[in-house]
Amino acid sequence: MAAKKQDSNNKSKKRKQNPDAKTNTNSSFSKRPKLVSSKPENKQEKKPFKPFKKQNFGKLKSQSGEEKNTPLSKRERRLHAKELTEARKKRRKQHYTLEQELARLWEKMRQRNIVKEERSKIIAEAILKMKGKIPEIASSHVSSRVLQTCVKYCTQAERDTVFDELKPHFLTFATNKYAIHLVMKMLDNASKKQLAEFISSLRGHAASLLRHTVGSVVIEHAYQLGNATQKQELLMELYSTELQLFKDLSSMKESRLPDVILKLNLQKGSVLRHMASVIQPILEKGIVDHSIIHRVLIEYLSIAGKTSAAEIIQQLSGPLLVRMIHTRDGSRVGILCVKHGSAKERKKIVKGLKGTVGKTAHFQYGSLVLACIVSTIDDTKLVTKTVIRELQSILKELVLDKNGRRPLLQLLNPNCTRYFSPDEMASLSLSISSLNSMGELEVNSETKSLKDEESSDKDNNGREVTMAKPDGSTSPETLQLIEGGKKDPSIRRQELLVGSGLAEGLIDICIENAEELLRSNFGKEVLFEVATGGSGGILRETLGDKMNTLHEAIASLAAESKFEESDKDHVLENFHSSRTIRKLVMESSMFATTLWKKALKGKCEQWTQGHSSKVICAFLESSDSKISKLAKEELQPLIDSGILKLPEKKQPANK
Repeated sequence: MAAKKQDSNNKSKKRKQNPDAKTNTNSSFSKRPKLVSSKPENKQEKKPFKPFKKQNFGKLKSQSGEEKNTPLSKRERRLHAKELTEARKKRRKQHYTLEQELARLWEKMRQRNIVKEERSKIIAEAILKMKGKIPEIASSHVSSRVLQTCVKYCTQAERDTVFDELKPHFLTFATNKYAIHLVMKMLDNASKKQLAEFISSLRGHAASLLRHTVGSVVIEHAYQLGNATQKQELLMELYSTELQLFKDLSSMKESRLPDVILKLNLQKGSVLRHMASVIQPILEKGIVDHSIIHRVLIEYLSIAGKTSAAEIIQQLSGPLLVRMIHTRDGSRVGILCVKHGSAKERKKIVKGLKGTVGKTAHFQYGSLVLACIVSTIDDTKLVTKTVIRELQSILKELVLDKNGRRPLLQLLNPNCTRYFSPDEMASLSLSISSLNSMGELEVNSETKSLKDEESSDKDNNGREVTMAKPDGSTSPETLQLIEGGKKDPSIRRQELLVGSGLAEGLIDICIENAEELLRSNFGKEVLFEVATGGSGGILRETLGDKMNTLHEAIASLAAESKFEESDKDHVLENFHSSRTIRKLVMESSMFATTLWKKALKGKCEQWTQGHSSKVICAFLESSDSKISKLAKEELQPLIDSGILKLPEKKQPANK
């Protein structure tokens, strides 16, 4: 060991003592790379990697007949590639040449400025070329577009020819991503007989097509175009196998599933199992945008047991529900999910609406779901953060919109029949019988009788529904049953409306845009509710000063001179604003006093004609004796002289 160490030390010393080792080319210690590889000759040496550069050479024949490889220009390479593509398409497509001819004709026929006779001539030529081959080329990306334009502009005879050729293949085309557009265009332009034939051809295939992403669009389109009988025909086979097999059973007047089961004496369990087998694959694939599916879900929930209904609500709670609430039945499904969902499911529904609240509020049926959310869900912090904050960002836009104002009005005056139609009230009061908590609670006889007296009504279809009409006489216990939440409705309203700052924002909007809202057909109702303090005077306690400022702003508009030249008529003479001010005088003594002192005192004679006379008469018709006494001294001489006439209908009531 000592010898080895000594040898190694000697070697290292020798290396250190040789200062010219790097410069001496003959030295064996040189680290310069060797030119000749020391590896065996049969092994290939590694060459540095160079990126492969493709060179295109074309084969050209010289004068002697020999082939020479010469590089092609860019244009020649492009033309050569195009020729290869054309040759490949001709081998792959049987009617490729025909499609090219049709594409050239299509470019002419689809122009907007083309003469009608010229277009008809081109369409006739195209249909003649396609005759007998339409089913073969209808699935093509190009030919389907040509056929759509032909069907849109051709004569009825030519359209019938195309329909007859496509008729045996409708089911195949209904699942093709290109041909589907042709099928829908055929349905849009079909006669009543052709539409009936098409819907009949779907018999037995509706369930399978609804599970198909493309086919479901065709079923929905046919459902929208069909009459009540044809819609019922499509729905029936989704209810039961018996109704799918026997056509005679599906032709009945009853439209609701419980009535159908009762009349045909069907087994409820069998119907539920069949409908579950239809619905589950559809929900798993997320195909929930179509109204026919919404109708099936509503019918299923009307007969489903507690477990089945809870499973459907659990599946729908979340982003899926947002895609459903644009239709009447879809909004009803959404309302049922909000009412009967657990706290976790309600949280998913509210979070699923994030970013779409403003858009949803502008929908006729989506606004109903938002109205249900603000009057049902007890988690006011979540609702404020997700729903109220988005509404506040577009508050003025919502106040002036017919549908957008509904969630606001629901908070200001819950379940008011003045703002919701009977059918909408029926939707808001829907419940699932198997999940209805009202049956589990003990309600005394007084509450039941009160509910029967105030809530029995009929919707537009003549069916009896239970509608909630909360007012001052309704007990808190009844209100809890109506609203569907465990929290006291008054506390929930207070937290969402006042605690969130929404009410303060509403009053500011009304003060800044008082004139515009008074003249608006929809904004005037929000202004009226805000100026009166909302149902139960919810705004008066904390925002009384701001309400007085709003009263002053309206009175200032009424105090403007009648004879000033302006493009707009005076607020007391405008149709909408005069009636709103009249209602405010009747409902709010504070506003009536402010208006009288600031705008009308000593000037009543000039407002005794036209729409403004209704405002003047409102002081005498007011239920508050102080208001009538305030104006009687000045108005009585005008009545006696015949200048001011009280409405005839109101005179007996006052007496």
